[in-house]
Amino acid sequence: MIRMSELIFQKDNIGLGKRKEAVARVFLIPGEGNLIINKVSGNKYLQYNENYLNLIWAPLKELNLEKQFDIVTLVKGGGLTGQAQAIQLGVARQLCKIDNENRTLLKPFGFLTRDARVKERKKYGLRKARKAPQYSKR
Repeated sequence: MIRMSELIFQKDNIGLGKRKEAVARVFLIPGEGNLIINKVSGNKYLQYNENYLNLIWAPLKELNLEKQFDIVTLVKGGGLTGQAQAIQLGVARQLCKIDNENRTLLKPFGFLTRDARVKERKKYGLRKARKAPQYSKR
């Protein structure tokens, strides 16, 4: 006997979002507009920060679907900003999986673009990626 929850959390139903070191696995479930991140309320996880919450809900608000889906995500790595942006990308990708016509509506707003900027590696002889030790003439 397969439960409904097992059907929802299958590999085909994942919207994967990445940003910096953060990786988000996003599941959209028909519901009334709840956000659950790592089994914790989204508001509590994001420390009641309106910017992060608006960022995550933006793709759904653009399609007027914010009260039709619950967002359940599993996030690891990075900080809150990177995680929120990773969730946003995962939500947008999952909406495209649900209905391919959503792609044309979300693309102009940049919701489907993966921000590829990551931390630059430290080089030997330098203090950070580009910061050199102070030059001494003598």
